[in-house]
Amino acid sequence: MATFVLVPGAWLGAWAWEGTTRALRERGHTVLPVTLTGLGERVGEATPETNLDTHIDDIVAAVDQHGLHDVTLVAHSYAAAPVTGAAGRLGSRLERLVHLDSAPLAEGMRMLDLVPPQVAEQLGKEVADHGEGWRLPLPRFEALGAFGSLEGLGEEQRHLMRAQAVPQPFGTYEQRLTGSVAVGPGVDRVLVACDDFRTLLEAGVPMLAFLDQPPWRRVDISTGHWPMLSAATELAEVLHTAVS
Repeated sequence: MATFVLVPGAWLGAWAWEGTTRALRERGHTVLPVTLTGLGERVGEATPETNLDTHIDDIVAAVDQHGLHDVTLVAHSYAAAPVTGAAGRLGSRLERLVHLDSAPLAEGMRMLDLVPPQVAEQLGKEVADHGEGWRLPLPRFEALGAFGSLEGLGEEQRHLMRAQAVPQPFGTYEQRLTGSVAVGPGVDRVLVACDDFRTLLEAGVPMLAFLDQPPWRRVDISTGHWPMLSAATELAEVLHTAVS
């Protein structure tokens, strides 16, 4: 059985993994869903200084505090950034890296590099106008679709997301990834691709081509960008199969 550390994307906390966590534990796995500083139940810890390094430290600290080894580290969406940094620091404790509708960042990159300049400018305006200059509120669902497919999110899931999501500390998008991001050659690497990400891969986007080549293994799941909410049990089965 595997030891999963589940790291959610922007605006989300450990709460988002509840269904997937339960289903993985029923299959006998050890599961630690992580809430990063300033999100979920840790919303009160957010400050203007909360940045990418803060979230990298959070992930490493969670593994340290629970004495975990042979870790399968799962990164959903934004979490690709801090997970990339944390993976380089976990050394022999990391057995497997799973990117869920995401891809690892290169050293020197930041989240804002992944969107067109006009989108980055609009995000900055949202932060300035509605986030006290340092927090990015969850967009309306009509706009959230620009970040990924909403397929599978019914009224119940949308209500939960709207009720539980909190503003993302914007420093986590602005800060560039520094330090070693390399992982050992023996680390298993898995991509779980949802609908839109699979479309990008099949379109042959050059910067993602490496994810369809060894040492990466790819598993597809037919749902939108938030599978822990839209297809929680199916996602658990995909993860279970990937580590089996």
